[in-house]
Parts: sequence; structure tokens; C-alpha cells
Amino acid sequence: MKFDVLIIGSGPGGYVAAIRAAQLGFKTAVVEKESLGGICLNWGCIPTKSLLKSAQVLDYFKHAEEYGITLSGEAKPDFKAVIKRSRGVADGMSKGVQFLLKKNKVEVLSGFGKLLKKKQVEVSAEDGKKTNVEAEHIILATGARSRELPNLKLDGKKVIGYRKAMSLPQLPGSMVVVGSGAIGSEFAHFYNSMGTKVTLVEFLPNVVPLEDEEVSKQLERSFKKAGIKVMTNSSVESVDTGGSKCQVKIKTKKGEEQIEADIVLSAVGIAPNLEDIGLEELGITLEEGKIKVDEYLKTNVEGIYAIGDIVGGPALAHKASAEAILCVENIAGHKVEPIDYANIPACTYTTPEVASVGMTEKAAKEAGYEIKVGKFPFTASGKANAAGHKDGFVKMIYDAKYGELLGAHMIGANVTEMIAEIVVARKLETTGYEMIKSVHPHPTMSEAIMEASAAAYDEVIHL
Repeated sequence: MKFDVLIIGSGPGGYVAAIRAAQLGFKTAVVEKESLGGICLNWGCIPTKSLLKSAQVLDYFKHAEEYGITLSGEAKPDFKAVIKRSRGVADGMSKGVQFLLKKNKVEVLSGFGKLLKKKQVEVSAEDGKKTNVEAEHIILATGARSRELPNLKLDGKKVIGYRKAMSLPQLPGSMVVVGSGAIGSEFAHFYNSMGTKVTLVEFLPNVVPLEDEEVSKQLERSFKKAGIKVMTNSSVESVDTGGSKCQVKIKTKKGEEQIEADIVLSAVGIAPNLEDIGLEELGITLEEGKIKVDEYLKTNVEGIYAIGDIVGGPALAHKASAEAILCVENIAGHKVEPIDYANIPACTYTTPEVASVGMTEKAAKEAGYEIKVGKFPFTASGKANAAGHKDGFVKMIYDAKYGELLGAHMIGANVTEMIAEIVVARKLETTGYEMIKSVHPHPTMSEAIMEASAAAYDEVIHL
């Protein structure tokens, strides 16, 4: 079989690359060893948002009286039904990807893809049958998996990764979540909402450690208020799974502490899927454990490209999709603009939500900028008060000299829907003055962006 473009992996990088290639007239195929849509769609972004929606609905029922609604009886989660709904949402989206690939005449090759030569890939099917496929251009989009720590080996039963956390047969009474990045924080929030006693352990001084420090502190306060035990500056030293429960030994600044839990969830990051795909045989260069590519996603081997979690930059679905489109359009000879990795937003779908893009206050100062910083708390927002979601704020960071929007950091209800405004504003090189003078609708959560900008320039009205 011969193709113009062959993609190994069908996640948000792979399937997007395949569809865009087909749109541009390339004869295209995608190799997938599991389910179309990859981890994000089947075991990541989409099913977790379904779980978190169930948690949100449950939370509304629990606080119905605050909204003047009386319910008879106590709201309780049906954990198996919650998991079933999540799996149903993921399955539906996977079928949607299958439809899109078929609609665009992309051929799907089921099996494990491995590079043989510069323009040749071996596809090993589940039944052991092997097929050689040729392509002028090969895009690697094999994604990533849960990273394992030497002292925190996953057994899939008591010590689990994010994938198993989405399909547990029953709700655990207690859980230790190790790592407070987006994955760890979201699962800590979900299981706590369902009724599990949750302890969140973070090695660094703050939860969601890549976020602005003020955002991290606010999320920690919200977690503690919700009943999550948060342990920062702490590390899990060992887990004894010999008994009916896990005995978790945690090292803290004050000394060693032992916690008993039904489940330990390891959320300490991800590892790229680079094993056995033929990189060594072709001499493809790696850098810091990932495939080295240029600004157009080309590897050092002509005709071979890499996108998504297996290359540098943040491990985010939307980043992989953007790389996919850039890569394919460059292959097609289009005039393309390299991705601005400093303008890729990050979102964490906890309650409250977290969203950010650009520099933190600390990073801006370290880069030598003289800055103007404005904050607007949701306690002063009419919409947030009416909705009953007053936790959080919007923080805007501007360059004092030219008014450049250096970064924005948000924590609160629906902020993951608001951050795109900042991404577009930064792309268009919008200044603080322009943001203040852009009329925002009232009452909305998004008004806080305008108000925080005005606060940076001492023009805020509602504070």
C-alpha cells in the first residue's frame, strides 16, 4: 500500500493531521493500535470532563437550598452510572472521529506502527499479521502514557494511573492522589465530590505548580474548604499494598507521616510513547527524552515528522492539533507561521476552574519587565454573585512601558471558556488601553478581564 501521508497515532494530533491532509488532496492513512481519538478522547480530556460534570451536578443538588430550591431526600451519586455516562460520551466521540475520517476518505489501518525505512512503516495487527506500508511523508503522533515513579509502581488495582481512575468498579472510601498538576487536581476534585476522602500530595510548594502563585494558593484554599487534605512540600516514599488497604508513607517538612487509603492514584506526569517505533534504526534524534523537531515539526530524517506529546512543549491536546495542521500545511507547500508556544492556553477543570496563558508575575519580573498587575475578584462580580460562584479572580499582567499583555491568570467558574479572549488579544498584540476600552457585556464573568485590566492602570470602577 502506498500513501502520500501516513500518520501513526489517531489522537488529537494524529486524526487532525489526517483530516487536514485529506482536505489538501493527499492520499492519507492513519495507523491506530487501539481506539480512534487516542488517549485524549477515550481516556483523557473528554471522559474526565464528563466525570467532572457529574460532580458539578451533584454539587448543585447538595447546595440547592442556597438557590431557593427544596429537594426531598439526600442527593447521592450512583458511581457506576457516572462512570457509564463518561464511557458513553467517550465512545460517542470516538465514533464521531471514525465518521470524520471516513467522510474525508482517510484509510484506517488497525495495528501497531513501526518505522522500517525512511518511507516505510510496518503495521502489526492484533492477530499477528504484518503489513508494509509506504508513504512519502510519515507523521509520528504516538502520544503518551502515565509516568511511573520507581517507588510508586502501578498495579492497576490499588496503585493506579489516570486511565484506571476513569473506570473503577466502585467508589473508593479513601484515596491518596500523588501529583497536583491538571490530572491530579481534577481527579482529587472529582473523587472528593463523589464522597471519597481525598489526600492530595504535591512535591513542590504549591498545587498546580505551573500556574501563577496566587492562583495556586486560591485553589489550595478552595480544595481545603471542600474537604480535601492538601500536603505540599511532600513526597510519597513508599506504598505497602500487602493488606486490605494501602499504607502510604509520606515525607513532609515536619517528618514522616503514614496514611491509610483504599486507592493510590499516581498523577506525576506522562511519558512519551517512543519505544519500539523504529527511531533508533533510522537515527532519529531525541532531545530531553522527546523527538527533536524544527519549527515545522520536521525530524532530522527527511520525510519524517513528529507532533504532540512526543515533541517538546506542553502536553496539551490543542497544542497537538495546532502542530498537526501546521505540519501538514507545510508539507502541502502553504506559507505557514510557526506556532507561538508562549501563547498556548492551559486549563484545569476543577471547581473552581483554572485557566492561564503567557507569563506569570514571577516570570515577567525575572525576564526583566517593569510590569503593571491588575486583579479583579469574583466577589465583586455581579454575575458571579448571582451564580453563587464567588471564589476566584482574574489577574492581568502588562508591560508598563508599551502596554503589552504579557499574561493572564484566572481561577473561578467558567474561566476555561474565558481564556480564549486573552489568546486572541495577545495574538493581535492588544494593549492594556485597548482591553480597558473594549466594552464587555454586563453581567458576565468575562467583565472581570476588563476590570482587572483597568485595575492595572488604576482605573477600575467596581473595586
